[in-house]
Amino acid sequence: MLPAHRPKRGSAVAGSAPGMEAGSTTAGQERGARDTAPKRGCANSNLGGTAEYIIRPNVGWVFFFYQTTKQEEAMIISVKGQEKEFEPGVSALDVFKELDKEARKDAIAARLDGEFLELMAPITKGGELVPVGFEDSEARHLLRHTASHVMASAVKKLFPKAKLAIGPSIEHGFYYDFDVEEPFQPEDLQKIEKEMARIIKKNEREERFVLPRAEAIKLMEEMDEPYKVELINDLPDETELSFYRQGDFVDLCAGPHLPSTGKVKAFKLTSLAGAYWRGNEKNKMLQRIYGTAFYDREEMEAYLARIEEAKKRDHRKLGRELDLFEFMEEGPGFPFYYAKGMVLKNLLIDYWRQVHKKAGYEEISTPLILSRELWEESGHWENYRENMYTLKIDEQDFAIKPMNCPGGILAYKRRLWSYRDFPVRVGELGLVHRHEKSGALHGMMRVRAFTQDDAHLYMTPEQIKDEIIGVYKLEDQVYRDFGFQYKVELSTRPENSIGSDEMWELSTKALKDALDDLAVPYVINEGDGAFYGPKIDFHLEDSLGRSWQCGTLQLDMNLPERFEMEYTGPDGAKHRPVMIHRTVLGSLERFIGILTEHFGGAFPLWLSPIQARIMTITDRADDAARALKDKMEAAGLRVEMDLRNEKIGFKVREAQIMKTPYMLVIGDREAEEGTVSLRTRQGLTVNGLKHDELIATLKKEADSRALEQSWQAAPKA
Repeated sequence: MLPAHRPKRGSAVAGSAPGMEAGSTTAGQERGARDTAPKRGCANSNLGGTAEYIIRPNVGWVFFFYQTTKQEEAMIISVKGQEKEFEPGVSALDVFKELDKEARKDAIAARLDGEFLELMAPITKGGELVPVGFEDSEARHLLRHTASHVMASAVKKLFPKAKLAIGPSIEHGFYYDFDVEEPFQPEDLQKIEKEMARIIKKNEREERFVLPRAEAIKLMEEMDEPYKVELINDLPDETELSFYRQGDFVDLCAGPHLPSTGKVKAFKLTSLAGAYWRGNEKNKMLQRIYGTAFYDREEMEAYLARIEEAKKRDHRKLGRELDLFEFMEEGPGFPFYYAKGMVLKNLLIDYWRQVHKKAGYEEISTPLILSRELWEESGHWENYRENMYTLKIDEQDFAIKPMNCPGGILAYKRRLWSYRDFPVRVGELGLVHRHEKSGALHGMMRVRAFTQDDAHLYMTPEQIKDEIIGVYKLEDQVYRDFGFQYKVELSTRPENSIGSDEMWELSTKALKDALDDLAVPYVINEGDGAFYGPKIDFHLEDSLGRSWQCGTLQLDMNLPERFEMEYTGPDGAKHRPVMIHRTVLGSLERFIGILTEHFGGAFPLWLSPIQARIMTITDRADDAARALKDKMEAAGLRVEMDLRNEKIGFKVREAQIMKTPYMLVIGDREAEEGTVSLRTRQGLTVNGLKHDELIATLKKEADSRALEQSWQAAPKA
């Protein structure tokens, strides 16, 4: 068992620690040193500072708590304008206790000159200390990370043989992976929640400590945690190996955490899933428990309600129920489109072609399979090969294209271009294939084959800003046509990249300048650019407040250089064009999945595979129904007919389940008068509509791509 209490700074030392002088003294020791068992102390390290450590009998030294340099020098720390000198190693909690007792009461973390830190973390430099409360977005990470440890502690209490894997916080919650002899059952979640509540009520402190590699491995081996040992062995040698102790529970963790378990105010375990260790299907399948945590129970309940709504809107479920698309074991990651799904897909394609023609794009198509030499020249063979499907043809290596860019470049190089031709805008709805691990597949959101709505723009350097602005405006138009709000992200150079520093600097500046000219708010996403250039990403927000990355704009000066692309300038000399890679929808498949969930399958009229269903009350109205159907189809509307010998209430309910925008009911009276009774999928009714009025209204709604139905309320009598 680890020591129950944190050692006091400056305790006397007996024995030695690796890299330290045994028995050395510090200012703390001079203030009053004493021996305890287990032995604890403060010693000089070979890194030029001091560190606390503990020596357990028959084990040797166990861990550092902190390390500082120049401990004899005081620091000036300020809180809300109040300043005071403190010794290095003081915690934020202690500072707040001295300078702002209200902050000490309410804070769950702190920022020192903007740097986020735990309340109990030792401070080693002066600066302005700001309390962090529950309202801080970054504090949610602490809350959920702490909740994951509370859950792991509860699992270890209830299932002592469970082995710990990893347990991070995620966007809206947390999870932890376990290796257990028997899979968890749904009823186990209630037991774990009950134990978590007990741990939270005890308000156990979260204490951080650091171990050298050998001792860290030894500790995890003693605790029989093989996955933690593997993680430690795979970390770089210079990595600080930190642990957190919470009562009797100890876990390898980089942090940060809340100061104690009692700060977890509201939590819920939401689901169970299988997860391969490290996401590799060749590894053992572990048991994953998902959960969420909030500072406020009311906020959590609202979130859980949204989750339930999201389950109802799951595109995989709706795809089957609405007969749009489906996935089968025989083709994992490869979607099957049915007739209605193809209508939806083709409507999107028609829309895409219309807006791109208007924006000055030409459409091309490039081959699905291209030679290895091309992919080597583009850099994909070296930088992206693990995601590519390859094959041999006549003993020559080929690859199924994972993206359209190299084929588009070959199309560019077919002729000699002049600056007078620029800008050149070329679009392609290209089918691409990417190898995704089976565990990463997720319906239409993550597939192995998809149609990418690529476009490549070629221009002179002087045209860069105008073309970026033009692309942005096109993206903005499309997203607003579908009713999406969006956020913009500028992604910079990744570690794995090609090209000179100068090219990357010029490209990144060009994107920034264009966004600044547009006065578009954006955030910088460091290191997430494409390997050949920086990019602007568009993140859509759906009706449930979820974010989806769709469109992207990538500025590329590298591939034109690698492919020796040219145009003739006004000086008669050869020059390199600048290239923009761009998508709007991202991929048709993913966009269809997003649209399905965004609208809950209740697509606006212009996107609905079936826009209206005509249904009869008696067979005497069948001829009138057929005549109306013919008239509506002649006007370009998509119509179904239900002439079955069923009660009209049954027919209407079935049409509503299929999310049909309009149900048109014809009985004896309507057949005689040449009218219909219209019902919307929201349940509103309009009686006595003339056929011409009906068709004109529906046509206007569909042609305008309206997001709302024409009949929003029952007409007044």
